[in-house]
Amino acid sequence: MRRLFAMALVAMTMTCGLSARAADEADAESVKVSDSLKAIFQFGSAATKQALNANTVTVISGTIGGTYVQFGADLASVLDDGNKLRVLSIVGRGSVQSVADILFLQGVDLGIVRSDTLDYLERRGFAKDIKKQFTYVTKLYNEEMTVLAPKSIRSLKDLNGKRVSVDLPNGGTFVTAHTVFERIGVKPQFFYIEQRIAMEKLIKGEIDAVIVCGGKPYKSVSNFKNDGRFHLAKVDYDKPLQKDYLPATFTSKDYPNLIAEGESVDTIAVPAVLAAYNWAPNTERYRKLTTFVEAFFTKFPAFQNPPFHPKWKEVSLSAPLADWQRLPYAENWLKTHNIEAVTRNRFDEFLKQTPSAAATIKSDGDRESLFKQFQAWDAERNARAQVRPTPAAAAK
Repeated sequence: MRRLFAMALVAMTMTCGLSARAADEADAESVKVSDSLKAIFQFGSAATKQALNANTVTVISGTIGGTYVQFGADLASVLDDGNKLRVLSIVGRGSVQSVADILFLQGVDLGIVRSDTLDYLERRGFAKDIKKQFTYVTKLYNEEMTVLAPKSIRSLKDLNGKRVSVDLPNGGTFVTAHTVFERIGVKPQFFYIEQRIAMEKLIKGEIDAVIVCGGKPYKSVSNFKNDGRFHLAKVDYDKPLQKDYLPATFTSKDYPNLIAEGESVDTIAVPAVLAAYNWAPNTERYRKLTTFVEAFFTKFPAFQNPPFHPKWKEVSLSAPLADWQRLPYAENWLKTHNIEAVTRNRFDEFLKQTPSAAATIKSDGDRESLFKQFQAWDAERNARAQVRPTPAAAAK
Protein backbone atom coordinates (compact mmCIF):
# COMPACT_ATOMS: atom_id res chain seq x y z
CA MET A 1 0.00 0.00 0.00
CA ARG A 2 2.79 2.39 0.96
CA ARG A 3 4.58 1.47 -2.25
CA LEU A 4 1.52 2.25 -4.35
CA PHE A 5 1.10 5.55 -2.51
CA ALA A 6 4.75 6.44 -3.13
CA MET A 7 4.45 5.63 -6.82
CA ALA A 8 1.32 7.74 -7.12
CA LEU A 9 3.05 10.61 -5.34
CA VAL A 10 6.01 10.41 -7.75
CA ALA A 11 3.66 10.34 -10.74
CA MET A 12 1.79 13.38 -9.44
CA THR A 13 5.06 15.21 -8.86
CA MET A 14 6.27 14.45 -12.37
CA THR A 15 2.96 15.51 -13.87
CA CYS A 16 2.99 18.73 -11.92
CA GLY A 17 6.62 19.30 -12.94
CA LEU A 18 5.84 18.78 -16.61
CA SER A 19 2.78 20.97 -16.33
CA ALA A 20 4.78 23.66 -14.59
CA ARG A 21 7.51 23.46 -17.25
CA ALA A 22 4.92 23.66 -20.03
CA ALA A 23 3.30 26.59 -18.29
CA ASP A 24 6.67 28.30 -17.93
CA GLU A 25 7.43 27.75 -21.62
CA ALA A 26 3.99 29.02 -22.55
CA ASP A 27 4.48 32.06 -20.35
CA ALA A 28 7.87 32.70 -21.92
CA GLU A 29 6.38 32.43 -25.40
CA SER A 30 3.51 34.67 -24.32
CA VAL A 31 6.01 37.23 -23.12
CA LYS A 32 7.80 37.11 -26.48
CA VAL A 33 4.52 37.56 -28.34
CA SER A 34 3.42 40.30 -25.97
CA ASP A 35 6.71 42.15 -26.40
CA SER A 36 6.34 41.87 -30.15
CA LEU A 37 2.76 43.04 -30.15
CA LYS A 38 3.56 45.96 -27.86
CA ALA A 39 5.62 47.40 -30.69
CA ILE A 40 2.48 47.48 -32.83
CA PHE A 41 -0.48 47.96 -30.55
CA GLN A 42 0.58 51.08 -28.68
CA PHE A 43 -2.56 52.98 -29.43
CA GLY A 44 -2.04 56.69 -29.42
CA SER A 45 1.70 56.37 -30.06
CA ALA A 46 2.63 58.81 -32.79
CA ALA A 47 6.04 57.18 -33.14
CA THR A 48 4.54 53.73 -33.85
CA LYS A 49 2.10 55.13 -36.37
CA GLN A 50 4.85 57.06 -38.12
CA ALA A 51 7.20 54.05 -38.26
CA LEU A 52 4.55 51.71 -39.68
CA ASN A 53 3.51 54.14 -42.40
CA ALA A 54 7.02 55.29 -43.30
CA ASN A 55 8.15 51.83 -44.38
CA THR A 56 4.97 50.41 -45.88
CA VAL A 57 4.79 50.34 -49.67
CA THR A 58 1.40 49.68 -51.26
CA VAL A 59 1.13 47.81 -54.57
CA ILE A 60 -2.06 47.64 -56.63
CA SER A 61 -2.07 44.22 -58.30
CA GLY A 62 -5.03 42.75 -60.20
CA THR A 63 -8.18 40.68 -60.00
CA ILE A 64 -8.48 37.40 -58.11
CA GLY A 65 -7.11 34.48 -60.13
CA GLY A 66 -4.95 36.63 -62.38
CA THR A 67 -1.17 36.80 -62.70
CA TYR A 68 -0.96 40.32 -61.25
CA VAL A 69 -2.43 39.34 -57.91
CA GLN A 70 -0.04 36.39 -57.65
CA PHE A 71 2.91 38.67 -58.35
CA GLY A 72 1.70 41.04 -55.65
CA ALA A 73 1.52 38.21 -53.15
CA ASP A 74 5.01 37.06 -54.12
CA LEU A 75 6.42 40.58 -53.60
CA ALA A 76 4.95 40.71 -50.10
CA SER A 77 6.21 37.22 -49.25
CA VAL A 78 9.81 37.87 -50.22
CA LEU A 79 10.28 41.54 -49.33
CA ASP A 80 8.47 41.92 -46.00
CA ASP A 81 11.18 42.62 -43.41
CA GLY A 82 9.67 43.50 -40.06
CA ASN A 83 9.53 47.22 -39.48
CA LYS A 84 12.17 47.90 -42.16
CA LEU A 85 9.82 47.24 -45.09
CA ARG A 86 6.30 45.98 -45.51
CA VAL A 87 4.77 45.41 -48.94
CA LEU A 88 1.00 45.72 -48.83
CA SER A 89 -0.47 44.09 -51.93
CA ILE A 90 -4.02 45.16 -52.76
CA VAL A 91 -6.38 43.30 -55.09
CA GLY A 92 -7.08 45.61 -58.02
CA ARG A 93 -9.55 45.83 -60.88
CA GLY A 94 -7.20 45.65 -63.84
CA SER A 95 -4.76 47.77 -65.78
CA VAL A 96 -6.93 50.82 -66.54
CA GLN A 97 -8.15 51.10 -62.96
CA SER A 98 -4.59 50.65 -61.69
CA VAL A 99 -3.44 53.62 -63.78
CA ALA A 100 -6.14 55.74 -62.12
CA ASP A 101 -5.27 54.35 -58.67
CA ILE A 102 -1.58 55.23 -59.06
CA LEU A 103 -2.50 58.76 -60.14
CA PHE A 104 -5.29 59.55 -57.71
CA LEU A 105 -5.68 57.05 -54.87
CA GLN A 106 -4.02 58.18 -51.65
CA GLY A 107 -1.34 55.83 -50.35
CA VAL A 108 -0.82 53.81 -53.55
CA ASP A 109 2.89 53.67 -54.34
CA LEU A 110 3.14 51.12 -57.15
CA GLY A 111 0.94 49.23 -59.54
CA ILE A 112 1.14 46.55 -62.23
CA VAL A 113 -0.15 47.83 -65.58
CA ARG A 114 0.13 46.86 -69.25
CA SER A 115 2.46 48.84 -71.44
CA ASP A 116 -0.23 49.60 -74.05
CA THR A 117 -2.70 51.10 -71.54
CA LEU A 118 -1.25 54.62 -71.39
CA ASP A 119 -1.13 54.87 -75.18
CA TYR A 120 -4.75 53.76 -75.39
CA LEU A 121 -5.88 56.40 -72.88
CA GLU A 122 -4.11 59.13 -74.83
CA ARG A 123 -5.35 57.87 -78.20
CA ARG A 124 -8.94 57.89 -76.97
CA GLY A 125 -8.58 61.39 -75.52
CA PHE A 126 -8.95 60.35 -71.87
CA ALA A 127 -5.53 61.72 -70.94
CA LYS A 128 -2.81 63.99 -72.30
CA ASP A 129 0.94 63.50 -71.86
CA ILE A 130 0.14 60.81 -69.31
CA LYS A 131 3.48 59.04 -69.71
CA LYS A 132 5.22 62.07 -68.22
CA GLN A 133 3.32 61.40 -64.98
CA PHE A 134 4.59 57.84 -64.75
CA THR A 135 7.87 56.09 -64.16
CA TYR A 136 8.67 52.40 -64.08
CA VAL A 137 10.79 50.20 -61.83
CA THR A 138 11.07 47.28 -64.25
CA LYS A 139 9.35 45.53 -67.10
CA LEU A 140 7.95 42.37 -65.56
CA TYR A 141 6.92 39.76 -68.11
CA ASN A 142 4.96 39.35 -71.34
CA GLU A 143 1.22 38.71 -71.14
CA GLU A 144 -0.09 36.52 -73.91
CA MET A 145 -3.33 37.21 -75.77
CA THR A 146 -5.54 34.13 -75.49
CA VAL A 147 -8.49 33.65 -77.86
CA LEU A 148 -10.78 30.90 -76.62
CA ALA A 149 -13.28 29.94 -79.32
CA PRO A 150 -15.01 27.07 -81.16
CA LYS A 151 -12.76 25.19 -83.60
CA SER A 152 -14.54 26.86 -86.52
CA ILE A 153 -12.78 30.10 -85.51
CA ARG A 154 -9.22 29.69 -86.75
CA SER A 155 -7.83 33.21 -86.28
CA LEU A 156 -8.79 36.76 -85.26
CA LYS A 157 -9.91 37.54 -88.81
CA ASP A 158 -12.70 34.96 -88.42
CA LEU A 159 -14.20 37.10 -85.63
CA ASN A 160 -15.34 39.94 -87.89
CA GLY A 161 -18.95 40.65 -86.88
CA LYS A 162 -18.86 37.92 -84.21
CA ARG A 163 -19.77 38.26 -80.52
CA VAL A 164 -16.55 38.59 -78.54
CA SER A 165 -16.16 39.05 -74.78
CA VAL A 166 -13.19 41.23 -73.74
CA ASP A 167 -13.64 41.21 -69.95
CA LEU A 168 -14.77 44.20 -67.89
CA PRO A 169 -13.99 47.75 -69.11
CA ASN A 170 -11.75 48.75 -66.19
CA GLY A 171 -9.18 46.04 -66.87
CA GLY A 172 -6.52 45.76 -69.53
CA THR A 173 -7.83 42.96 -71.75
CA PHE A 174 -10.36 45.19 -73.49
CA VAL A 175 -7.62 47.77 -74.16
CA THR A 176 -5.39 45.22 -75.90
CA ALA A 177 -8.34 43.65 -77.73
CA HIS A 178 -9.64 46.99 -79.02
CA THR A 179 -6.17 48.05 -80.12
CA VAL A 180 -5.39 44.78 -81.91
CA PHE A 181 -8.72 44.51 -83.74
CA GLU A 182 -8.53 48.16 -84.75
CA ARG A 183 -5.06 47.73 -86.26
CA ILE A 184 -5.90 44.63 -88.28
CA GLY A 185 -9.21 46.04 -89.49
CA VAL A 186 -11.52 43.47 -87.89
CA LYS A 187 -14.77 44.66 -86.29
CA PRO A 188 -16.40 42.20 -83.86
CA GLN A 189 -19.32 42.91 -81.53
CA PHE A 190 -17.71 43.58 -78.17
CA PHE A 191 -19.24 42.30 -74.93
CA TYR A 192 -17.89 43.36 -71.54
CA ILE A 193 -18.43 40.30 -69.37
CA GLU A 194 -16.47 38.96 -66.41
CA GLN A 195 -14.36 36.03 -67.61
CA ARG A 196 -15.96 33.20 -65.68
CA ILE A 197 -19.43 34.24 -66.81
CA ALA A 198 -18.20 34.78 -70.36
CA MET A 199 -16.84 31.23 -70.52
CA GLU A 200 -20.21 29.84 -69.46
CA LYS A 201 -21.86 31.88 -72.21
CA LEU A 202 -19.32 30.55 -74.70
CA ILE A 203 -20.20 26.96 -73.78
CA LYS A 204 -23.91 27.77 -74.24
CA GLY A 205 -23.28 29.37 -77.63
CA GLU A 206 -24.39 32.84 -76.51
CA ILE A 207 -21.06 34.39 -77.59
CA ASP A 208 -18.46 33.35 -80.17
CA ALA A 209 -15.16 33.93 -78.38
CA VAL A 210 -13.58 34.96 -75.09
CA ILE A 211 -10.38 36.97 -75.08
CA VAL A 212 -8.07 36.82 -72.07
CA CYS A 213 -4.77 38.70 -71.75
CA GLY A 214 -2.57 37.42 -68.96
CA GLY A 215 0.60 35.54 -68.18
CA LYS A 216 0.43 31.86 -69.07
CA PRO A 217 -0.72 29.60 -67.63
CA TYR A 218 -3.75 31.75 -66.82
CA LYS A 219 -5.95 30.11 -64.19
CA SER A 220 -9.37 30.64 -65.78
CA VAL A 221 -8.10 29.29 -69.12
CA SER A 222 -6.37 26.32 -67.50
CA ASN A 223 -9.57 25.48 -65.61
CA PHE A 224 -11.84 25.75 -68.67
CA LYS A 225 -13.72 22.47 -69.05
CA ASN A 226 -13.38 21.73 -72.74
CA ASP A 227 -15.86 19.22 -74.13
CA GLY A 228 -13.93 18.93 -77.37
CA ARG A 229 -15.64 21.79 -79.21
CA PHE A 230 -13.16 24.51 -78.31
CA HIS A 231 -9.55 25.46 -78.84
CA LEU A 232 -7.24 28.49 -78.85
CA ALA A 233 -7.44 30.48 -82.09
CA LYS A 234 -4.18 31.86 -83.44
CA VAL A 235 -3.17 35.52 -83.48
CA ASP A 236 -0.92 36.31 -86.44
CA TYR A 237 1.99 38.65 -85.80
CA ASP A 238 0.89 41.05 -88.54
CA LYS A 239 2.92 44.14 -89.32
CA PRO A 240 0.41 46.62 -87.77
CA LEU A 241 0.94 44.85 -84.41
CA GLN A 242 4.72 44.77 -84.40
CA LYS A 243 5.28 48.26 -82.97
CA ASP A 244 3.74 47.56 -79.55
CA TYR A 245 3.48 43.78 -79.29
CA LEU A 246 5.76 40.76 -79.38
CA PRO A 247 5.38 37.29 -80.93
CA ALA A 248 4.50 34.47 -78.55
CA THR A 249 3.48 30.81 -78.64
CA PHE A 250 1.27 28.47 -76.64
CA THR A 251 2.01 24.74 -76.42
CA SER A 252 0.14 21.75 -75.08
CA LYS A 253 2.20 22.08 -71.90
CA ASP A 254 0.63 25.51 -71.29
CA TYR A 255 -2.98 24.45 -71.88
CA PRO A 256 -3.37 20.68 -72.34
CA ASN A 257 -7.14 21.13 -72.14
CA LEU A 258 -7.16 23.23 -75.32
CA ILE A 259 -4.06 22.27 -77.35
CA ALA A 260 -3.32 18.73 -78.51
CA GLU A 261 -0.05 17.16 -77.39
CA GLY A 262 2.87 18.23 -79.54
CA GLU A 263 0.99 21.11 -81.16
CA SER A 264 1.37 24.86 -80.70
CA VAL A 265 -0.60 28.06 -81.32
CA ASP A 266 0.92 31.39 -82.34
CA THR A 267 -0.20 34.53 -80.57
CA ILE A 268 1.08 37.94 -79.45
CA ALA A 269 2.10 39.31 -76.07
CA VAL A 270 2.08 42.69 -74.33
CA PRO A 271 4.55 43.62 -71.57
CA ALA A 272 3.41 44.07 -67.97
CA VAL A 273 5.08 46.92 -66.10
CA LEU A 274 5.74 47.67 -62.42
CA ALA A 275 4.90 51.38 -62.52
CA ALA A 276 4.75 54.32 -60.12
CA TYR A 277 3.83 57.98 -60.11
CA ASN A 278 6.72 60.20 -61.15
CA TRP A 279 7.48 61.67 -57.72
CA ALA A 280 10.21 64.30 -57.35
CA PRO A 281 13.45 62.83 -55.86
CA ASN A 282 13.32 64.99 -52.71
CA THR A 283 9.88 63.77 -51.59
CA GLU A 284 8.93 61.23 -48.93
CA ARG A 285 7.02 59.16 -51.51
CA TYR A 286 10.15 58.90 -53.66
CA ARG A 287 12.13 57.75 -50.61
CA LYS A 288 9.66 54.89 -50.09
CA LEU A 289 10.15 53.82 -53.69
CA THR A 290 13.92 53.74 -53.22
CA THR A 291 13.50 51.53 -50.15
CA PHE A 292 11.36 49.16 -52.19
CA VAL A 293 13.74 49.11 -55.17
CA GLU A 294 16.77 48.40 -52.97
CA ALA A 295 15.06 45.37 -51.40
CA PHE A 296 13.43 44.16 -54.63
CA PHE A 297 16.55 44.31 -56.80
CA THR A 298 18.78 42.84 -54.07
CA LYS A 299 16.45 39.89 -53.41
CA PHE A 300 15.34 39.46 -57.01
CA PRO A 301 16.94 35.99 -57.58
CA ALA A 302 14.62 34.54 -54.93
CA PHE A 303 11.57 35.23 -57.10
CA GLN A 304 12.83 33.03 -59.93
CA ASN A 305 12.60 29.78 -57.99
CA PRO A 306 9.63 27.76 -56.69
CA PRO A 307 7.15 28.25 -55.16
CA PHE A 308 6.79 31.62 -56.88
CA HIS A 309 4.92 32.21 -60.15
CA PRO A 310 6.80 30.72 -63.15
CA LYS A 311 6.48 34.04 -65.01
CA TRP A 312 9.17 35.47 -62.71
CA LYS A 313 11.68 33.47 -64.76
CA GLU A 314 10.94 35.74 -67.74
CA VAL A 315 11.71 38.94 -65.84
CA SER A 316 14.98 40.71 -66.60
CA LEU A 317 15.62 43.77 -64.47
CA SER A 318 17.63 45.45 -67.23
CA ALA A 319 15.02 45.04 -69.98
CA PRO A 320 14.25 48.47 -71.49
CA LEU A 321 10.75 49.73 -72.13
CA ALA A 322 10.22 51.94 -75.16
CA ASP A 323 8.77 55.43 -74.51
CA TRP A 324 8.82 54.94 -70.72
CA GLN A 325 11.19 56.62 -68.26
CA ARG A 326 12.70 54.44 -65.56
CA LEU A 327 12.72 55.53 -61.92
CA PRO A 328 16.12 57.31 -61.54
CA TYR A 329 17.06 55.34 -58.42
CA ALA A 330 16.33 52.07 -60.24
CA GLU A 331 18.36 53.19 -63.26
CA ASN A 332 21.31 54.15 -61.05
CA TRP A 333 21.11 50.87 -59.13
CA LEU A 334 21.35 48.88 -62.37
CA LYS A 335 24.33 50.93 -63.56
CA THR A 336 26.09 50.70 -60.20
CA HIS A 337 25.71 46.93 -60.22
CA ASN A 338 26.79 46.65 -63.88
CA ILE A 339 23.39 45.44 -65.08
CA GLU A 340 23.18 47.28 -68.37
CA ALA A 341 20.12 47.69 -70.54
CA VAL A 342 20.09 46.74 -74.19
CA THR A 343 21.59 49.57 -76.25
CA ARG A 344 21.50 50.51 -79.89
CA ASN A 345 25.23 49.79 -80.11
CA ARG A 346 24.70 46.18 -79.11
CA PHE A 347 21.89 45.88 -81.63
CA ASP A 348 24.11 47.31 -84.38
CA GLU A 349 26.80 44.80 -83.45
CA PHE A 350 24.20 42.03 -83.64
CA LEU A 351 23.26 43.13 -87.18
CA LYS A 352 26.91 43.14 -88.27
CA GLN A 353 27.32 39.57 -87.07
CA THR A 354 23.97 38.42 -88.53
CA PRO A 355 23.76 39.47 -92.20
CA SER A 356 20.61 37.43 -92.77
CA ALA A 357 18.78 39.51 -90.14
CA ALA A 358 20.14 42.77 -91.53
CA ALA A 359 18.94 41.80 -95.01
CA THR A 360 15.31 41.78 -93.82
CA ILE A 361 15.43 45.50 -93.00
CA LYS A 362 13.82 47.49 -95.83
CA SER A 363 12.64 50.52 -93.87
CA ASP A 364 12.89 52.30 -90.50
CA GLY A 365 9.75 50.44 -89.44
CA ASP A 366 11.39 47.10 -90.20
CA ARG A 367 14.43 48.13 -88.18
CA GLU A 368 12.34 49.10 -85.17
CA SER A 369 10.36 45.87 -85.36
CA LEU A 370 13.54 43.79 -85.45
CA PHE A 371 15.00 45.83 -82.60
CA LYS A 372 11.95 45.04 -80.43
CA GLN A 373 12.38 41.34 -81.13
CA PHE A 374 16.08 41.62 -80.29
CA GLN A 375 15.19 43.33 -77.00
CA ALA A 376 12.75 40.56 -76.11
CA TRP A 377 15.27 37.84 -76.97
CA ASP A 378 18.02 39.55 -74.99
CA ALA A 379 15.78 40.10 -71.98
CA GLU A 380 14.76 36.43 -71.95
CA ARG A 381 18.43 35.40 -72.25
CA ASN A 382 19.33 37.64 -69.31
CA ALA A 383 16.47 36.19 -67.28
CA ARG A 384 17.73 32.66 -67.85
CA ALA A 385 21.23 33.76 -66.88
CA GLN A 386 19.95 35.20 -63.60
CA VAL A 387 18.47 31.88 -62.52
CA ARG A 388 21.52 29.87 -63.52
CA PRO A 389 23.38 28.78 -60.35
CA THR A 390 26.71 30.42 -59.63
CA PRO A 391 29.83 28.19 -59.65
CA ALA A 392 29.99 28.40 -55.85
CA ALA A 393 26.37 27.39 -55.50
CA ALA A 394 26.72 24.59 -58.02
CA ALA A 395 29.70 23.20 -56.10
CA LYS A 396 27.72 22.84 -52.89
